[in-house]
Amino acid sequence: MLPPSTTPLNRHSLNGLESWLRQLGAQRSDDDRCRWTWVLSGWTNEILLAQDELRVTWLKDGQSTSCCFSYGLSRSDVEAAIKQGP
Repeated sequence: MLPPSTTPLNRHSLNGLESWLRQLGAQRSDDDRCRWTWVLSGWTNEILLAQDELRVTWLKDGQSTSCCFSYGLSRSDVEAAIKQGP
């Protein structure tokens, strides 16, 4: 069970973060357990659970845009930003 969506990511366990990504429909990479792919209509998100931040790369039409999110941000804020796109 996940904490409330207003909880900062740094208050989630690693298992909690992985559960959240699975619930979103993201798939973990076979090659890198910290890398996830989440396909939305219009673009693909590559999500990396890095040591100091959550890194997102939006891929669309052969172009990419990246952003890093602090683990101090709430899960709902990060999710909304990822869904919003670049």
